[in-house]
Amino acid sequence: MTDSRHRQFDLIAFDWDGTLFDSTAVITRCIQRAVVDVGGQEPTREAASYVIGMALPQALAHAAPDVSPDKYSELGQRYRHYYVQHRNDIILFEGVLPMLADLKSRHHWLAVATGKSRQGLNEALHDVDLKGVFDGSRTADETAGKPSPLMLHELMREFGVEPERTLMIGDTTHDLQMALNAGCPSIGVSYGAHEPEAFHVLKPLTVAHSVAELNVWLKHHA
Repeated sequence: MTDSRHRQFDLIAFDWDGTLFDSTAVITRCIQRAVVDVGGQEPTREAASYVIGMALPQALAHAAPDVSPDKYSELGQRYRHYYVQHRNDIILFEGVLPMLADLKSRHHWLAVATGKSRQGLNEALHDVDLKGVFDGSRTADETAGKPSPLMLHELMREFGVEPERTLMIGDTTHDLQMALNAGCPSIGVSYGAHEPEAFHVLKPLTVAHSVAELNVWLKHHA
């Protein structure tokens, strides 16, 4: 790392789905279809999108309160079935790659903190040719899911960075609550799964309404 006196943050952690990856609509529909397949009542779009960012078992159970626990395994399998069908329909938001390249050029460490599985994240990183962009990552199946602060605690330990020098960026209250629980500043983005009105109580530094707006903020403040 170079001289950090001109950086406010050494480590910037991004959520994946709905923050970097334009996947909210696809994930929401996959959850709805999976619940119906196992005999549950189809959750509303709002209910299905609310759970994005949680670890998959927790998310599916929350989205399908009328489905018995003995069907959770089947529910997860049906979700994965639909997601794999549509995986190639999901792309990075416009402007993400230049933003990440700019952050790398300014010598920030970049990480992913996601509710995806390790396999799912690795496939996504491979699909969009992002290998080597991120310096570290944590997934929900290898540590505690959001909003537990454990993902961020582990990343901060890995890079030797203090909470006040770590920035979490995400599109859900789960992301911002995780940051708050870890003692880290956060930024909310309004173009993902959760309505930004719910963000303010969690005290993000700002709420960005596009990747371009997020990039401008990071250029001036990160």
